[in-house]
Amino acid sequence: MEFSGSKCGVIRGSLVIWSLVGGPVLTSHAGAPFYVPVPTGLHQLDITEENVLTAGKVELGKQLFFDPRLSRDSSTSCASCHDAAKGWSNGSKYGVGVGGRKGSRNVPTLINVAYQDHLFWDGRAQSLEQQVYFPAASKDEMDLSLDEAAARLNKISGYRQQFEEEFSGPATAERIAKCIASFERTIVAANSPFDRFRTGDISALSPSARRGHDVFFFRSNCAFCHNGPNLTDGKFHNTGVGMDLPSPDMGRFAVNENNELERGAFKTPTLRDISRTAPYMHDGSLETLEEVVEFYSRGGRMNPYLDEMISSILMSEQDKADLVVFLTEGLKSDSYSIPDSPRLSE
Repeated sequence: MEFSGSKCGVIRGSLVIWSLVGGPVLTSHAGAPFYVPVPTGLHQLDITEENVLTAGKVELGKQLFFDPRLSRDSSTSCASCHDAAKGWSNGSKYGVGVGGRKGSRNVPTLINVAYQDHLFWDGRAQSLEQQVYFPAASKDEMDLSLDEAAARLNKISGYRQQFEEEFSGPATAERIAKCIASFERTIVAANSPFDRFRTGDISALSPSARRGHDVFFFRSNCAFCHNGPNLTDGKFHNTGVGMDLPSPDMGRFAVNENNELERGAFKTPTLRDISRTAPYMHDGSLETLEEVVEFYSRGGRMNPYLDEMISSILMSEQDKADLVVFLTEGLKSDSYSIPDSPRLSE
């Protein structure tokens, strides 16, 4: 089945109708199956039976994602930090939660988050459902546990009705997590010039972007970590970012203390639509792609745990400029959409 030049991926019998402009169009009742289009360059999602996609879950999840009432002071929603207009990040160095509290890490994009096996920069969550619990309870983010959020939602008649229709029962922490995770699985972007180039459309990349493509894949170490359909290996690497600080962020090591090699290691981010998601690195320390390219061309920042894949790369100024063009033009998805804010239940 073809959908606007892309394949529509049926996910275990589920059905989704997708708007070319504003994201998912929900035309079915609660409990109805839901499927997501698979743009050129990505593969079909593998959805577990524990949380099969349905129209009701996605609709509820979208509302909950945008609803600030899921935060302690009703000021902050998931969308406050994950703004589609800012690459599903927030355009700032750090995340900002309730009371204006700042976090210590850059907000990871949610682009193609359903294709990731580990969530957060340190990989502490292994599923989107598990991921939802962390920002909810964090004092620097929502500061409202999902159990507290469920109690709050069950006092809102519209939400009570929606949860009853979808789950035959009230809101619970687990059901909130399932709904938000379901909505996040619809944030899919690909069908970029790079994808069309790889399928044989040589004209899809400009001459500069094509030269940058060759630098990326054949003349540098970029593709060692940024590979596969989502342009990430999903693994953790120490690139030296922040390791010159008196007390550097230990990243993955704080989650998996049995592995000394993971000191200062952070997850490889997707490069899809990377031009939308500035600033860069886990600490938001690099503001532009030009700075990122320069950082890696110098071989990162030396420290005892620097990943062996990181080394200086001999690139001319033209090479660097072409690489930025490839990252900017070549990886910008034609399937990227900015959904309208939903009407929240009352």
